[in-house]
Amino acid sequence: MKTNQFVNILMLVGSLLLSFAAASMGAFFSPGDWYAGLTKPSWNPPNWLFGPVWTALYTMMAVAAWLVWRRGGWRQQWRPLAMYLAQLALNAAWTPLFFGLHWLGAAFAEIVLLWLAIVATIVAFWRVQRWAAALLIPYLAWVSFAAVLNFTLWQLNRS
Repeated sequence: MKTNQFVNILMLVGSLLLSFAAASMGAFFSPGDWYAGLTKPSWNPPNWLFGPVWTALYTMMAVAAWLVWRRGGWRQQWRPLAMYLAQLALNAAWTPLFFGLHWLGAAFAEIVLLWLAIVATIVAFWRVQRWAAALLIPYLAWVSFAAVLNFTLWQLNRS
């Protein structure tokens, strides 16, 4: 195997590991009894749906970042990749706010920031690699839905 191929594979694996490191917050802050006891809207998805959806989204996010990295590495693409890392950090921060601390209002404010960061990342990725940007569109759609759900849960469960 050529060195370039090895580095490409290594970076793809690293991108996947980084993406799923953010996803691992769910293991520390699972929904549990607290979430089960919340008043939910009729359109709340079943709990089993979240795992497969997030697995697909985190995979697409990792591939998108890797595609951007392939267009010049960190040296040339540090801005869009830094934006990607910022939105990934915001993604990871939502789970402890919502499921850990049960701060639905703070989690909603944070998910709005996440949404804005995803939009900025999509724009930055579009300028580098359009397929990478396109891979983030389902993520933006799901976070949009999650933001509406977060807001609704906050409103329904205010005490």
